[in-house]
Amino acid sequence: MTSTPGTAPGGQSRLRRRAGTAAVAALLLAGIPVGAAVSADAGTPKTATGPQGQKLTVSANTGLDPAGQKVRVQGEGYGLTTGIYVALCKDNGDNRVPSPCLGGADMSGGSKTSQWIVPPGDPYEGDLAQAFGPGGTFDVEIEIAQKGDGLDCAEVACSVVTRADHRAAGDRTQDVRIPVAFAGQDPGDGGGEGVDVPAGTISYKSAAEFTTAGKPLDLLLHPDSKKLYVGADNLPDTADVDERGLHVLNPETGTSDSWISQAPGSTGALRASAAARIAGPLPGDGVVYNYPLRGVGSAKSGDEAASGVWLAGPTITDIAPGTTPDTVLVAQGATLSEIERATGTATRTLTLPGGTQFAADPERGALWYTDFAAGKMHRVDLTSFTVSGSFDLPGGPGGMAGFTETDPATGAVWVGVDRSVLVFDAAGTLVKTLVGKDLARDAAFDTASGRAYVVRQDGGDLSDPANDNNGTLTVYGTEDFAVAAKDLSLPGNHSQAGAASLAVEPGGTTVFVTSPAEGKITKLVRQVSPLVTRAPADLTAKEGEEVALTAEAEGAPEPTVRWQVSTDGAQTWKDVEGATESALTFTARTAQDGYRYRAEFRNDVGTTRTAAVTLTVTAATGGDTGGDVGGDTDGNGDASNGAGSTGGDGATGGDGGTQTSGGSTNGGSDSTGGTGTAATSGGGSLAATGATVMSVTLAAAGLVGAGVLVHRRARRRTEGAL
Repeated sequence: MTSTPGTAPGGQSRLRRRAGTAAVAALLLAGIPVGAAVSADAGTPKTATGPQGQKLTVSANTGLDPAGQKVRVQGEGYGLTTGIYVALCKDNGDNRVPSPCLGGADMSGGSKTSQWIVPPGDPYEGDLAQAFGPGGTFDVEIEIAQKGDGLDCAEVACSVVTRADHRAAGDRTQDVRIPVAFAGQDPGDGGGEGVDVPAGTISYKSAAEFTTAGKPLDLLLHPDSKKLYVGADNLPDTADVDERGLHVLNPETGTSDSWISQAPGSTGALRASAAARIAGPLPGDGVVYNYPLRGVGSAKSGDEAASGVWLAGPTITDIAPGTTPDTVLVAQGATLSEIERATGTATRTLTLPGGTQFAADPERGALWYTDFAAGKMHRVDLTSFTVSGSFDLPGGPGGMAGFTETDPATGAVWVGVDRSVLVFDAAGTLVKTLVGKDLARDAAFDTASGRAYVVRQDGGDLSDPANDNNGTLTVYGTEDFAVAAKDLSLPGNHSQAGAASLAVEPGGTTVFVTSPAEGKITKLVRQVSPLVTRAPADLTAKEGEEVALTAEAEGAPEPTVRWQVSTDGAQTWKDVEGATESALTFTARTAQDGYRYRAEFRNDVGTTRTAAVTLTVTAATGGDTGGDVGGDTDGNGDASNGAGSTGGDGATGGDGGTQTSGGSTNGGSDSTGGTGTAATSGGGSLAATGATVMSVTLAAAGLVGAGVLVHRRARRRTEGAL
């Protein structure tokens, strides 16, 4: 990055400027990963075309060394009025500034992680930047690595790019992008560009409300019969019917299959009894449950009354399946017992210093007992029935009791205290605290997708500014604890009339949430914005040949597709008339040479587009015939500017073949490249304008730190990605 000296008068001024620049550069570039520079000569060059006809070529874009590799980057046809940066950056898609970038702006001329190219005679030509050659050309080398400076190309889509420098931060006409992939990755497999929400965004929406089970207190979706069991109390608003008992509902419609309202009391006589807490399922159908105050019952759909026993001692505060099919674990305050369900006889008993609630982990022979009042949690070994460890609950004594649940897949213990969820690993070490805006009341786990579902209730006291009467459903990954779906507001779900509970269908497609205050169960269904699973690739054909582009996506609801064409380098787009199938087929004409195509997928959640690909049409040889036909021939769009979004797309590259373009799939081999976008202002741009050293410093910070959207790899399943 050297050329003619700067224009600052006086040698000492120039030296001071160089020294200051180098000092800032050292600070900004200190985090650049150091890796052995590997020659990219053996790679296959990839080329992309920009919105103003610029050509960008990179010597290699696949199988790159994650530790660091030098690549050669060449350009031609760039304008001689705007400076550009050349760098490896996070690819944020159409008409969005590529940022952050590896290494920031290279102001020392030595790091080679980025290059600054300026028009001849520019004030920064010299130590900091090099000038364009004749015809707007440049030929530079940069070193790129998979991870560094807050950029991780294993997690987000990355491209080698050109972009306008800090003095024209909103100028997108200089954006040209070539996606890259490091060893073990495929370029262009990022699931497509989400237009309104990121591709593969998971959310939930209300599909139905069930009001057929009184005041719902607890839920269980039976794993065998698939029936929805609801433990319920009476809802005072319906004084004509006492709705206490165990309700069995059809989970599709919410209609009642059965209602078991009677259970044996202290004398053995049947009486109307609420179902306070469901312990677990019985084989085939039915559940074991606790009914107030000290009843342990069991019933299945169709039973006229529950069978059960009445225990001596304090009120039952929690219940779970025992260590054998015929026993159940019962908490009566700080006393833990394992009892025979048929007789109520305690086979083992343990008294702890305090507590009311527990969660059993039969897979690991453990039970976790929480004492919210004392701020303690105790681990009980179910084999010896002794305390094997005690742990502090962060926040100290007196936290509002929420829930204690174990993740059956990992053995982690999730404890709801006030507005926080404390996650302990199977050894009792606190590994994560998840804080929400509402009270954490219950959790359920879906081992199929590796997600935890937490229902939170509003406090219900509207004199408190923190309360609004609305609860929240939050979803987390059980491995990384990252938010796995958009938070869903639960209007009217507050804690003044009882704690909410939830049940999750295996796979997480449906979630049921109770609202005791409203006397209803809300059925929630999962939605997923379109995620591209097969993308088209660049295509070369001879005049008159039949060609095909193919794209596929998954989502919920199932997305629809429409194909779009651009005749002006991806600056404007127009729908291809009638092209609403996964494959777009037509006869190639020389007039279509350089046309760009993309597929746009839509559903109720969002819109996702594939990266644009380029059609190259060569003249027919020998006996082949064919004339130049306008762009509107064969349904491929005409040369006029049509409706659609403006700006370039990540595109070009790959081995699509000469007649068909099956494109890249998850784990496929085709690659994509990129082109520029129309000139509009975008967020995340470099921070300064003007021609001072300070503006360059701010520019470097912008390169390192800007950028908003995260494009995750398409290897995620749709029931697996935010």
